Amino acid sequence: MSGSSRIVAVLGPTNTGKTHYAIERMLGHRTGVIGLPLRLLAREVYDKIVAIRGPSVVALVTGEERIVPPRAKYWVCTVEAMPEGMGADFVAIDEIQLCADPERGHVFTDRLLRSRGTNETLFLGSDTLRGPIAALVPEVKFIRRERMSQLVYSGSKKISRMPARSAIVGFSIDNVYAIAELLRRQKGGAAVVMGALSPRTRNAQVELYQNGEVDYLVATDAIGMGLNLDVNHVAFSSLTKFDGRRMRHLAPNELAQIAGRAGRGMSDGTFGVTGEAPPLDDGVAQAIMDSRFTPMKKLNWRNAALRFGSVEALIDSLEVSPDSEHLIKARPADDLNALKSLSQEAEVIARASDGPSVRLLWDVCRIPDFRGISHAEHASLLEVIYGHLHERGAIPDGFMARQIRRIDKTDGDIDALSKRLAYIRTWTYVAQRNGWVRDESHWRAETRIVEDRLSDALHDRLTQRFVDRRTSVLLRRLKQKEALLAEVNDKGEVTVEGEFVGRLEGFRFTPDKSAQGTEAKALKSASLQALAPQFHLRADRFYNAPDTEIDFTDQGGLMWGEYAVGKLVAGAEPLKPMVEVFVDEAAGPDVEQKVQRRLQHFIDRKVAALFEPLLNLSRDEELSGLAKGFAFRMVEGLGVLPRAGVAQEVKDLDQDARGALRKHGIRFGQFTIFMPLLLKPAPTRLRLVLWALAGGLQEFPDAPPPGLVTVPVAKGAPEGYDTMCGYRDAGERSIRIDMLERLADMLRAEDSRGGFEAKPDMLSITGMTLEQFADLMQGLGYKAERGEREKVKAAPVEAEKPATDVTEQPAAEETPAPEAEAEEVVATAEAPAEATESTEAVAEAPASEPASDETEVEVFYTFTWGRQRPANRAPRREQRQGQGPGKGKPRGKPQDGRGKPQGKKGGKPQGGKTFSSRPPRKEKAIDPDNPFAAALMGLKDGN
Repeated sequence: MSGSSRIVAVLGPTNTGKTHYAIERMLGHRTGVIGLPLRLLAREVYDKIVAIRGPSVVALVTGEERIVPPRAKYWVCTVEAMPEGMGADFVAIDEIQLCADPERGHVFTDRLLRSRGTNETLFLGSDTLRGPIAALVPEVKFIRRERMSQLVYSGSKKISRMPARSAIVGFSIDNVYAIAELLRRQKGGAAVVMGALSPRTRNAQVELYQNGEVDYLVATDAIGMGLNLDVNHVAFSSLTKFDGRRMRHLAPNELAQIAGRAGRGMSDGTFGVTGEAPPLDDGVAQAIMDSRFTPMKKLNWRNAALRFGSVEALIDSLEVSPDSEHLIKARPADDLNALKSLSQEAEVIARASDGPSVRLLWDVCRIPDFRGISHAEHASLLEVIYGHLHERGAIPDGFMARQIRRIDKTDGDIDALSKRLAYIRTWTYVAQRNGWVRDESHWRAETRIVEDRLSDALHDRLTQRFVDRRTSVLLRRLKQKEALLAEVNDKGEVTVEGEFVGRLEGFRFTPDKSAQGTEAKALKSASLQALAPQFHLRADRFYNAPDTEIDFTDQGGLMWGEYAVGKLVAGAEPLKPMVEVFVDEAAGPDVEQKVQRRLQHFIDRKVAALFEPLLNLSRDEELSGLAKGFAFRMVEGLGVLPRAGVAQEVKDLDQDARGALRKHGIRFGQFTIFMPLLLKPAPTRLRLVLWALAGGLQEFPDAPPPGLVTVPVAKGAPEGYDTMCGYRDAGERSIRIDMLERLADMLRAEDSRGGFEAKPDMLSITGMTLEQFADLMQGLGYKAERGEREKVKAAPVEAEKPATDVTEQPAAEETPAPEAEAEEVVATAEAPAEATESTEAVAEAPASEPASDETEVEVFYTFTWGRQRPANRAPRREQRQGQGPGKGKPRGKPQDGRGKPQGKKGGKPQGGKTFSSRPPRKEKAIDPDNPFAAALMGLKDGN
């Protein structure tokens, strides 16, 4: 060191511009070297100097990176990689307070004591090191620099309330990842910065934060080592850390080093705690704000005068104790521990038999344990490397290629990629050592390519996991108050600024379900703002859409294709329902009104088309009196009325009134008054919805499947449901009312008093088995008496003769009832074998037919009218003039004991009937529509 050399210690808190000052001083000299605590910071300073002087004169040397141009004048290095004996004009050591660090302190202390520039030497760091520096470097001059902005303690804050441009500090990888995940869900994401990241990954993550894609940074205490970021607030998630041996509390000066990252330049900053970290003690918080800390008294030291005569001599020289009261012996570092482990291996000791071999062994032991698996694993790897170097003079190309090839994989998660990055750093370090590989440029390039590839993959995984680009982009654009561009594809998928944000279902926006909490709110807010033009375009398209694109559901919903756009609500009258639209408030009142008008037009036209007969009935001005009143009841009943509920009103109608009502398609059935056109599936489906709306039902019952004559009775259905469906409950099943009336027409011809059996036509039109039909008849008020009898077999028919027996003839085509509609379609099902065999007319077997050894038994039912006559009514014995008591006959054909009709086909019934020349009085006539007509006729004829 020349006598004119200037040694200066520039001390003070963070954000005093010390590093910037050192760069200026170095560039004022012809040559210079600056040592920095992290390779991340070294890369940052290197980039700054390159921007000023160009890459041709700036070198970067770290453990894993070496950029040395031929005309290098300024060397930017990590402290461990600083070259010795260069005789540079300028030397600077940054973060000199790390002399007190238990792990790396001895390296910084060595540079403090032995590194000098020929013209100027600077030590940059905390003011707490003033005492030891003054004692160990007597010629030093001190410069005190004050912080350029204020640092204020703001207490504890939840992560969800963390202000933008905040850095949250964790002291373990798991802690950092957990915080970053929480910020992704609540704030759109965070960048992650850790000392173990490669410079490429770290720079890419920092760029996310610096350019505003995310407003939060989650980092380890590595950000305290001079990394310059635009941070306004620093929050500690913990106040303890693992120092390699034990968990310990951070000292106030350590907290201050990290907290000082808040507020850059002239901008003030704040610091505080979050998560499970307790609030800072008032005294500690004040000390950080005032930059007043307990001075350091001792620095870590390790002997630099090493002896390489033998491995034992080297270890002894490394364990020499200091002779100054300001120095303490450093605890064994990883390199010394590795040396001790290898000294136990006989092969290693055999190789390290001279000075150069021992020096080589020490260089190998200084390879950092990047992998961090275990001391034994690290020592084993070092032994292999030392063996190659000692035996061959260089690591074989094949061995290097195999190691790199195993690592060169970009699949896997964050942890897998982080491990591969740690592994490649070992071989990057090896490739950087002079003479360790034969083709240094090749292997340095190979390891750099792999590290860069892994770094990019790790950055992508970190971003995918901890940054919701969608939310962060939208929030940033919203803050900048810029117009957002939204697009909707044919599937309803919405993208805003190219990011998928959710789906537009009709006129309601559904955010992506993966978004939760604050993220979901921000996403929806930004998306709705961008979707405003889309709502208007979609409303215009909907307004001009044909009715065929719109439909209603059984629950009263209104659909446009597959999207729900509204629902029906009860109006003033059942046939005048109103609509309630499903439109997001952000769409605006114009869109809402346009959608409502279109839906109201649709449902009004639908009611007008499907209930045209009923609406015509309601508008018929020629109806008057009782007919007009009954028309009102039909409209009120939506075209279907159980006859029992309007029996008196029907009785009061004269024939003219009935005729006027029949012109509108009303059929007066024995059980139901109905309009057959309204029993079709489409009107029935809409009638159920309108009825449920008018009744205020919370859940609308579904319409039965179309085309079925009978269906199971709907258990628990609201009263009147069967009528609105066009069915009538009878027993366990419901029968369609038009088919019921056809059945009633058949029952009129039967002896309901004396008893009758079911005919094949009865089973055919209902599609039931005999047992099901018996249950149906009981539901209609008949008694069903079950019996068994010997089955009569039909006589065999000769093959050459045509079939003439009545049992072989096809069933005669049924003549529909007079009021049956032409368009009625009867779903007839083939009756089961047992029902057909038990009810069809069977001819007796000839006497010559031999009797069967086994007698077949068939089941039959005898049906009689089961309802009681009202107590105040006496039986009417004479229904016609000139007919005496006891002379009436049942209307049906008499049957024998086996149920076979007597007499020939087409013959006259037994027993003559007489009629009076005077017709019966009108008031005594039996209404054929009366549900009790069959029973009354039976009573009349029987009496």
